Order: sequence, then C-alpha cells, then structure tokens
Amino acid sequence: MNPVAIGMFLAFVVATLCISYWASRRTHSSQDFYTAGGQITGLQNGTAIAGDFMSAASFLGITGLMFLGGFDGLVLALGAFAAWPLLLFLLARRVRNLGSFTFVDVVSQRLERTRIRLVAVGGTIVVVVLYLIAQMVGAGTLIQLLFGLPYEVAVIGISVLVLAYVTFGGMLATTWVQIIKAILLMTGVTITAFMVMYLSGFSLETLFATAVAKHPQGERILAPGVLFDSPVQVATILVSMLFGTLGLPHILMRLFTVPDMHEAKKSAFYASLFMGYFYLALVIVGFGAVAFLYGNPVFFAGDGQLIGGSNMAAIHLATAVGGNLLTGFMSAVTFATILAVVAGLTVSGAAAISHDLYAELLCKGAPDPRRELQLTRITTVVIGVIAIILGILFQNENVAFIATMPMVVAASVNFPILFLSLYWSGLTTRGAIAGALVGLVSSVALIVVGPQVWVSVLGFERALFPYDYPALFTLPLAVLVMSVVSWLDNSERAVIDRSNYHSLLVRSEFGETGRPPPVARH
Repeated sequence: MNPVAIGMFLAFVVATLCISYWASRRTHSSQDFYTAGGQITGLQNGTAIAGDFMSAASFLGITGLMFLGGFDGLVLALGAFAAWPLLLFLLARRVRNLGSFTFVDVVSQRLERTRIRLVAVGGTIVVVVLYLIAQMVGAGTLIQLLFGLPYEVAVIGISVLVLAYVTFGGMLATTWVQIIKAILLMTGVTITAFMVMYLSGFSLETLFATAVAKHPQGERILAPGVLFDSPVQVATILVSMLFGTLGLPHILMRLFTVPDMHEAKKSAFYASLFMGYFYLALVIVGFGAVAFLYGNPVFFAGDGQLIGGSNMAAIHLATAVGGNLLTGFMSAVTFATILAVVAGLTVSGAAAISHDLYAELLCKGAPDPRRELQLTRITTVVIGVIAIILGILFQNENVAFIATMPMVVAASVNFPILFLSLYWSGLTTRGAIAGALVGLVSSVALIVVGPQVWVSVLGFERALFPYDYPALFTLPLAVLVMSVVSWLDNSERAVIDRSNYHSLLVRSEFGETGRPPPVARH
C-alpha cells in the first residue's frame, strides 16, 4: 500500500463530496439536474468535455496499449482526436440551437416523436452501459492495486461513491468534478512526460532508442503491425473512434449546459485544444512506459506479466520516474478521472429514461417535476448496479479495448440518426427507425461474436467475426438502410418529415426565433 497515494485519494474524495453537497443545494429542478441550468461558460464546459473524454480508457488504456505494441497504441487516440474538429464545425451550432436536454430532443423535432425517442433511447442506454464497463474495470484495478482490496469490493465502492455525486448533485456537481479532474490529469500527464524527457536528456531520439532496445518487439514498435496486423482492423477502429465520439450521448449532452450557441462552439474549441495537448503528451508517456518499465523486475510479477496488467502501465511509470509522490498524485488523479466520467455517463443514462421516456413520452412533455427528479435518481441507482455487475464480468480486459465497444454502437445508431436528420432533407421516421435498429442489432451482434467477447469473455476457441470493432461495416449498413427505406417511404408521415426539414434548418442556424441576431448599429 502507498500511504501517499491513499492520502491524496482520500483528499480528493472529501473535496468532491463537498462539491456534490454544494451542488445539491442548487439542484431544484430537472433542468438543473440534467444541464446545470444551462449556465456553464464555454471555457468551463470545454474543460469538462475534455475531462469527460480523458477517461480511464484514454489515459490507462492507450498508455497500456503503447506499452504492449508501441505505435499501434496511437490508433485509438488518432481516431478519437479527429472527432473534435468535426464536433466543432458540424454539430455544435445545430445541436445546441435545437436541443434542450439530450440529443434525442434534436432528432425528435423533425421526426415522429414517440417512435424515434424509443429507438434513440435504446441506443443511448446501450452506449452508456457499455462505456461504463471500461470505467469500472479501470477503477476496480486501480483501487485493487492501491488499497489491496478484492477487485469486486473495489468496484462496488466506486459505484457507491459515484451514486452519491450524481443522485444529489446532478450535472452541476458532475461538471465541477470533471473540470477539477481535467486540470489535475493534464497536470499529472505533463509532470510525468517532463520527467520522462528529463531522464532521457530531453531527447526524443534517446527515448525512442531506449524503448526499442527494451521492448521484446524491438524496432517493430515504431511502425504499425504489432497489435493490429490487418489494415481492415485499423480502419474499423478509426471509424469506430471517429464517428462513435460524435454519437456519444454524454458528450452531446454537454452542449446543452451552456447558455447559447456561441458558448457551445467555444466549448468544442477548448475541448479540441485540451485533447490535442493530452494525446501529444501521451506519446511521450506511452513510450516512456516501454523505456522505463521493461527490464525492471520491480514492476513485474513472477509469471513475467506487468503487475496489475497493462492497464496499470501509466501508474507504474509514475513510480519509476517520480517515486511515491508522483505515484500517489497520478493514482488519485486517475481515480478522479474515472469518477468524473462515470458520473457523466450516469447522468446521461438517467436523462434518457426519466426525460426522454417518462417526461416526453408518457407525460407528453408535461411531467410532474418532483416525480421526474425522483425517477431520475432511482434510474441512477439502477444504472450503478448494472455497472457493478458488468465491471466484474469484464475484469481482465484492456479498458481501451472495452471503451471502443460503445463507440461502435454510437457510430452505428446515434450518429447516423443525428447527422442525417440535420443534413439530409429526405430522411423519414420510418427510414431512421429501420436504419437505427439495423445498426444497433448488427453492431451488438458482431461485437458479441468478435474476438474480445466471444473468445476473451465467453471462452470460445475461435471468434465468428474476425474484427473487434465492426463500425466500418455497421455504420455504412445503417446509413444505407436509412437512405433506402426513406427513399421508398411514401407515407403521410414521410411527407411531414421532409417538410419539417426547412424549418429545422432555419432553427438550427438561428435558434428558436428562426431569425438572425440584429446587427449592431453605431
């Protein structure tokens, strides 16, 4: 046990519980719970979005993949980072102007509300639950290593703590936890990268040469092919990360926490800036893990495997270059990372049930505010229990691999509906539902019969589908079905859907007024 790490960990827990208490005193309505009353600034929200995405999968998982395969570990980072400029230029303005609480609000303005909400909510819940698995695995492994607790006990403890944040503080508490965590994580990654460069004489050439000399694969780690030897596998991972990020409900939901479209665009800009810096620093951290961990018996168990698995490479690197103090800081920050992301996911999942299903469908947009907030908190607890069960089942998987699974579903269900509803006048309700169902069923089915689940989790000898992440196949299939069914749809509802596009286009550009802002006269 590391007393410094435990002390910093407990200090963070106390601080964030205080934030949750402060936020609970300011959370009086469903709007406060879902979107923090829409009063977060662009800089604050951009930091929180970056904090939301700089998850255990990004930090622990990508560092672990680079520790195992060098350059190949960057594939997930490249796909994810490419999404942020697209979020800024394609979605930020239109989504913010059209939505109120969730991205489902956006698509239901043009399409038939009841049916499209049911389908979109289904996709949202699947994405949230799958994404939660990665965070719970990372959290459980970290606390197991830090405190020496059984993995199952660690996962349950994490869930209880997150439920305290979300149930009482809602999005306001979640936002500030994410902001603090983003600042701390970027600070920690910067310090770790600086120490790696310091010990390498501030020479990237020396760092890479040391990594090549230490890694079992030698010079192969400087080129693709160690982890992903198939170009199709690389392509489908890139497609999953790029378009999946644009369809993540908890990321899109953040565009509604700011007061207007201008602040939403600033949010996407700052998120892009922070994420770009973060992934550049991870290159140094990842190759630093190779250079300073391989060949050091302190960090390896008797079977030759890294203690805690590849997910803990970043934490062990902190010990190697900064001792117990840096290890304590990075452990606490990593834990903060997981708590913040799980909190954001839980809010998003709770909103899908209580707002999209209960308030908008069952109550026709006029719910009892107190009952809606109560249902939101009950849903939060249910999602927490599901996260515990799945976190235990997927204990031995790399968190970066796991976190790409919800990206596939988001890319195959949420993104096609959102993008086509905003940019194609021909989309109809019938087409959107057919394509979304095909995307949902095909993506989940191919993930299950792929290597990560069929072989690693279920124990079968050989996968029925050769690729871990099938978005390269399921996204075009979903778009094709949406397009063909919409084109063939001549129903009365289809006529309404197509005619709604023009008014939606105007509102997406100028907001609820449908008019451009007045020009200032001097």
